[in-house]
Amino acid sequence: MSRPKVLVLRCAGINCNEETAVAFELAGAESEQVHLNRVLEAPALLADYGALAIPGGFSYGDDVAAGKILATELTKGLGDALRAFVDRGGLVIGICNGFQALVKTGLLPGQVDGREIRATLAWNDSHRYEDRWVRVRANATRCVFIEKDGATLELPAAHGEGRFLTQSDEDMRALERQGHVVLRYVDAQGGDARYPDNPSGSPHGVAGICDSTGRVFGLMPHPERFLFPHQHPRWTREPARSEGEGVSIFRAAVRALGS
Repeated sequence: MSRPKVLVLRCAGINCNEETAVAFELAGAESEQVHLNRVLEAPALLADYGALAIPGGFSYGDDVAAGKILATELTKGLGDALRAFVDRGGLVIGICNGFQALVKTGLLPGQVDGREIRATLAWNDSHRYEDRWVRVRANATRCVFIEKDGATLELPAAHGEGRFLTQSDEDMRALERQGHVVLRYVDAQGGDARYPDNPSGSPHGVAGICDSTGRVFGLMPHPERFLFPHQHPRWTREPARSEGEGVSIFRAAVRALGS
């Protein structure tokens, strides 16, 4: 059986493309790193892949705002092609800077209850870059990237603009009601997280969301940075793991591509 193909996007400032490509390979996919310019020149390239990954980093130096220039490139050069890609069943994951870009394109959150909901990822409440391990609880009611509903994952987070905000409280309630909130920060006991367990200060602890199809997913923590047990800072002091907890997100995506 042939392995599903994943396009891992790269451009100036993206620096997690290698790890993201390896993550999909470990999960059973065939990954190819392709520069944004190639895709802009030939949007039909997307038809060769089952999934598109927009990795983390600091695309274009995060000039103007985090992910803004990349989002503009995607919207102007690939807007129709991206939507057609999702409509035909393609998966899209944006990690950290990639999440910021997807939100700024409008692909996330997208349509909820028949109306377009706009959101942003604003500066952390601390007004500084936050780099630490966090815990997130998964909600699998809609998103195909989640392997087990209710699972708690421990993942590294590293961002300056990660506070997820909607235009109104009603918009946030709509996202929650319809199962678009996929990951929430939790504390060590599994309860609602406050800073520093919620490093950005996101209301309702939002750490990741999906669109109405469940096939477009964005998250602030970095699952591609926890693929192997020894990457965890306490790996010698805790029960042995067979793999890093981030692998499950990529494995769920590969399974969805094969279904």
